[in-house]
Amino acid sequence: MDARSNDAAVISFERASSKPGDNQLDVAGRTILKLIDRAAGIAEQNSLQALEIAQKLSNRLQTAESRVAEQEAEVETYREKADRAEQWLHRVYTEIEDRFLRQTEGMRGVPQRRKA
Repeated sequence: MDARSNDAAVISFERASSKPGDNQLDVAGRTILKLIDRAAGIAEQNSLQALEIAQKLSNRLQTAESRVAEQEAEVETYREKADRAEQWLHRVYTEIEDRFLRQTEGMRGVPQRRKA
């Protein structure tokens, strides 16, 4: 694998890119500053990309939380309906028991008339 195929470019310390009178230390210093500038630019791009991803995830989370809240409210509505249905079933059961079952129990001890 060629070292130049990486994302980071290889910077050579050639004398041709330097100004007349510059020594190798000055060239190295400027090269390092360029590298630092490039690294800062890449770090800023990464930071912006991470911020963008975080914002998208935050929006998804808010949407999911909103959906959960809606579903919890819906569950509570159905729970209340089920409680009311259970109360009505109990009331109907009690009414049937009072009107029919207790009446027939009371009639067992009473002689019934025979139809002639």
